[in-house]
Amino acid sequence: HWNHLADDERARLEALALSIIAEKDWEAANGFAVTDEMMVVIASQAALLVLGLPDDAYRDVHSILVHPTTMVLEGPHSQVGGLMSDAPMAILGQAVYQGPVVIAWDTALDEARHPGRGHNVVFHEFAHKLDMLDGTVDGTPPLATQEQHDEWVRVCTDVYHQVEQGRGGRALRAYAGVNPGEFFAVATEAFFDAPAALLADHPDLYEVLRGFYRQDPATRLSPASP
Repeated sequence: HWNHLADDERARLEALALSIIAEKDWEAANGFAVTDEMMVVIASQAALLVLGLPDDAYRDVHSILVHPTTMVLEGPHSQVGGLMSDAPMAILGQAVYQGPVVIAWDTALDEARHPGRGHNVVFHEFAHKLDMLDGTVDGTPPLATQEQHDEWVRVCTDVYHQVEQGRGGRALRAYAGVNPGEFFAVATEAFFDAPAALLADHPDLYEVLRGFYRQDPATRLSPASP
């Protein structure tokens, strides 16, 4: 994305990334150490999401916990309403309500180096934090108007059901059908990392995401772009 941003967008993204580095608490898993490279790679990707949003969009992100690799979630957990499991579950990241953002460093680095696959753990977990701004994890972040909210709910509900039925297309993997919160996070990954595929498969979903994020990655990254 950086190579396609205008000068003022680059300046804003850099300022946002620096504020994330300076103002958030960065922690490492036991036996691991956070480096400047880790902070820059994670913060710059997180900053891209909020390039068109208010400066305080990450006001509820207080700490970022970096693990060297895939983690195993222990204890009772639930991804589908009403269904609990205590089976160990491998995770690449986690966004905890009123808690930290957790990122597996090897995955974040690999996805930064190889964009375009529609997978990005940093985009995914920080999208959850945007979803949480209104106090609920329901796949609907704070929206500017009631009209925008109604259109968001209509479109996202329709595409969510398509994913549940196995019709997510190239852009939306099956994990988007776990619950509405994961749908928004996976859709955000696709919007920024595989925007042309998302636009082709689900143009209405692309449009509501474009309205929320106030960005147009498909146009930005098109071959005809400067």
